[in-house]
Amino acid sequence: MEYEKLRSMPKVELHCHLDGSLSQTFISRELGREVDLTELQVAYGCRSLKEYLEKFDLPIRCLQTEKSVREAGYDFIRSVAAENMKYVEVRFAPLFSAHEGFSTEQVIEALLTGLEDGRKDFGTESNVIVCAMRHQPEEENLAMFKAARTFLGEGVCCGDLAGDEAAWPMKNFVRLFGEAKKLGLPFVIHAGECGSAENIREAVECGARRIGHGIAMKGHPEIIRLVKDTGTGVEMCPISNLQTKAVNGPEEYPMREFLDQGLLVTVNTDNRTVSNTTVSRELLFIQKTYGIHDEEVRRMMENAVEVSFADDSVKDRILREIRLWK
Repeated sequence: MEYEKLRSMPKVELHCHLDGSLSQTFISRELGREVDLTELQVAYGCRSLKEYLEKFDLPIRCLQTEKSVREAGYDFIRSVAAENMKYVEVRFAPLFSAHEGFSTEQVIEALLTGLEDGRKDFGTESNVIVCAMRHQPEEENLAMFKAARTFLGEGVCCGDLAGDEAAWPMKNFVRLFGEAKKLGLPFVIHAGECGSAENIREAVECGARRIGHGIAMKGHPEIIRLVKDTGTGVEMCPISNLQTKAVNGPEEYPMREFLDQGLLVTVNTDNRTVSNTTVSRELLFIQKTYGIHDEEVRRMMENAVEVSFADDSVKDRILREIRLWK
């Protein structure tokens, strides 16, 4: 498909970080100075996920007040609606914004208000995924999950685990997600972004509904089978994965392998601003690079609806739009 046709397609995105997807205009306004895109976007020669994550310092500085978090949610919806995004699950780490005088609950509520204001003006439905961070103490992550649990079904849909996977592997967080399960908080988990297939196995066995990235299960048929048999969604982020060197080059990216194995593959941006991308650009890239045909693009959008946390009525409406779109 041509880019403009992909842009007009009804779309769903499940793996997109708020802080990595704020507009240049919003960040410049919050910082009180004109911010150059080079300060926000990863350079072509990015060497690792750790280097990639350094681009989040400025955006996080812009998420420290009720007003800024609320306006960030609105800014985000305005951006995604421009490419006909019908539903998006936006993830963020509330603990990066919470401080004395601005509680975790207030941070979450501010974002939900901004997203709802955006829905009213631009039509894009959303839910929030709250991220525990690998480098933060377990007790702080668990307290955040408990706070987020009070918003479950009212804009928050699940928890997540994000951060430097190589430094803090999944085995360190089995207890945390056992506690999340006791709370009744569903979760998805970043796993297999940095070379460890075992992180994927442990995440699925913990009960993750979806895997963020999952690249490391390439060439591991037993883990691929586990992911398939459990109906676990796979949130692939092609351009980001290549930038962070999750694989050595485009020819090693396992999208075709995962699709051919019948996994519930979805296509996402990860970080729209940091990676300088949109879902439309991701789809164009995989069509040109991996020979993904039009019906496979449609199937991946249907997969995204299926494994999302959207209400059934929202799922039914979006599925109809996707299937009727020509």
